[in-house]
Amino acid sequence: MTGFLRLDRALVCDHVPLADIAASVGTPCYIYSAPLIRERYARLERALAAMPFRLHYALKANSTLAIVRLLRDLGAAADVNSVGELEVALRAGFTPEQIVVTGVGKTRTEIARAVSLGVAAINAESFGEIDRIAAAARAAGRPARIAVRINPDVDAGTHRHISTGSQATKFGVSLQDARAMIHEAARDPALRIVGLHVHVGSQITRSVEPLVRAATIVAELARELMAEGVPLEHIDLGGGLGIPYRKDEPVLSPEEYAEALAPVVRDTTPLILFEPGRWLVGPCGVLVTEVVDVKDRPGGGTFVIVDAGMTDLIRPALYEAWHEIEPVVLDTVPAPARPVDVVGPVCETTDTFATARPLAPVDVGDLLAIRDAGAYGSVMASNYNRRPLAPEVLVDGPGEWRIIRRRQTIDDMLQLES
Repeated sequence: MTGFLRLDRALVCDHVPLADIAASVGTPCYIYSAPLIRERYARLERALAAMPFRLHYALKANSTLAIVRLLRDLGAAADVNSVGELEVALRAGFTPEQIVVTGVGKTRTEIARAVSLGVAAINAESFGEIDRIAAAARAAGRPARIAVRINPDVDAGTHRHISTGSQATKFGVSLQDARAMIHEAARDPALRIVGLHVHVGSQITRSVEPLVRAATIVAELARELMAEGVPLEHIDLGGGLGIPYRKDEPVLSPEEYAEALAPVVRDTTPLILFEPGRWLVGPCGVLVTEVVDVKDRPGGGTFVIVDAGMTDLIRPALYEAWHEIEPVVLDTVPAPARPVDVVGPVCETTDTFATARPLAPVDVGDLLAIRDAGAYGSVMASNYNRRPLAPEVLVDGPGEWRIIRRRQTIDDMLQLES
């Protein structure tokens, strides 16, 4: 088996003990399994094989250079949300023709860079953005390839902070506006309409129905436009496929996902794009942290204080997200679990990983693993409280691992300041 499992009492990543890595690089640290990323990428490819598809890895999930290069080597294209992610994609070896540029608030600088490179598509979000893309294209002396992002007004059924497909959110344009934008853009020689884009939200686990509804709306518009002579090259169905953060949590499988979408988009455009991120890398990483204090709370309860904080993994503080937490090494004599609050050292009450979570007794110096941290973990880290960014390690086969991002130093943090 690839990835994270327990051998005897020790949690390992592809047969490398997490405790050995932590002893070498210190804590907190992120540890990823390359074999598990490869396994999940291959499974998603197999699931989608009934469609003419292309996977654009969403760098927003994890943009560490080595992870992005790994996905490129597997055959992925790229989906980027900023000029920073665009430059990372280029440095990882993606060609402009493999990159789709997304983002609701693209600056003129970002637009100009994407146009000058000749990316596969810029997903346009408004009439004003269409105008700015056209101006950049005229300045560059080359037409810009654009896709129009549609807001289908579909409730994704996920957390409100990561739901993007309803009209209450800032993303995309209505179906009516999309038609007008496309017909207007088709008359501008500086623009080339190549596709339609939709993304209704992230971490969709309960039902494929929101994804099917959104895909149906976009597919019907694609057929309508192509009948009118608009030569669309692709439909981009975004991402959203979720992962089980809780043990034994039922979630949609990639096979169910593909089986539901394939009939909807059949006989539309020559290519169907997908933008997976979390599903590919989320379960492939853990955050290892050391217990620095254990203290009882007046009135009952116990705080287990660890050296990782919301600066390393913000999801629990930001979304009240659940991550499984377990000892890296189990005691030789198991003791009953008891409810504790696992908290970090940051000077904020919200710096809490788990509340009243059953956990076997731990002591100062013990290591804990926070699971499913491969997506929206290190990529959302900050230097609040002047805390340095944690190192990242990639395990690539039995006994083989390397540091892919060293621990940040105070000098690193201050080098831009005077």
